[in-house]
Amino acid sequence: MKNYLSLIKFSHTIFALPFALVGFFLANYLEGKTPDVVVLLCILLCMVFARSAAMAFNRYLDRDIDALNPRTVVREIPAGVISAKSALAFVIVNSLAFIATTWFINFLCFALSPVALLVVLGYSYTKRFTALCHFVLGLGLALAPIGAYLAVTGRFDTLPILYSLVVLLWVSGFDIIYALQDEEFDKSLNLNSVPVWLGRRGALQLSNVLHLICGLVIFYAVWSVNSVPSNSSGEASDFGILHWIGVSVFIGLLIYQHTLVKVNDLSKVNVAFFTTNGVASVIYGSLFILDFFF
Repeated sequence: MKNYLSLIKFSHTIFALPFALVGFFLANYLEGKTPDVVVLLCILLCMVFARSAAMAFNRYLDRDIDALNPRTVVREIPAGVISAKSALAFVIVNSLAFIATTWFINFLCFALSPVALLVVLGYSYTKRFTALCHFVLGLGLALAPIGAYLAVTGRFDTLPILYSLVVLLWVSGFDIIYALQDEEFDKSLNLNSVPVWLGRRGALQLSNVLHLICGLVIFYAVWSVNSVPSNSSGEASDFGILHWIGVSVFIGLLIYQHTLVKVNDLSKVNVAFFTTNGVASVIYGSLFILDFFF
């Protein structure tokens, strides 16, 4: 179990999960519903199954590449800890479990489940032909808030799409930073990434722009939540100070991570990638949910 959790980097679930919960509680608020524990459980299971399938498939597909990269040669498949055949079986089981779980949510989620899998599994191929691979990864994680909203309401709406756009911009921006570590290696194998395409300085500048837009969008999303009436009361939202503190911390940490990584110093990439972004997501999601209840 420990090896498989390491294979899929289970701890990285922390990035998208809080935004899935934001989508869930936002939908319940706007619909005037009491949160359904069964639906919430199904959403959490979908998150785990889809992400496990996506990460394991990425490791399976990249096993030969990982074996050549000094940074990734210790991963489970090239290191021989988990066989490629077992990893592929793990992908199939999790994909089927994801689709099966959506059946118990509603028909729209079930009908769209293959599309979601196509996005999250398809990402693994993209660096072979496009530098926009970071945006496909961002799109995969951006399905979390809109997917959770669909699970509650069974329809699309503007607000959860705004939150999905936040996740798309945020994840794409920090994945570009993370990819700086493999710039030279990717060039040697003709793999594509923004650092390969634009160089280190250009990649950091694009990441800055993406996170700037992300900050503006999440600010607008929070303002929009506070101006949309709930179906239960017909009055504008009473989300308060906690919500605004959450978005302020999130934007502040976006800015902070860009002070950690320099064109000539990548020593703090992992701090910027995991610690800063994980904390940003958890704090924002937690304060959103606390504001929902209190």
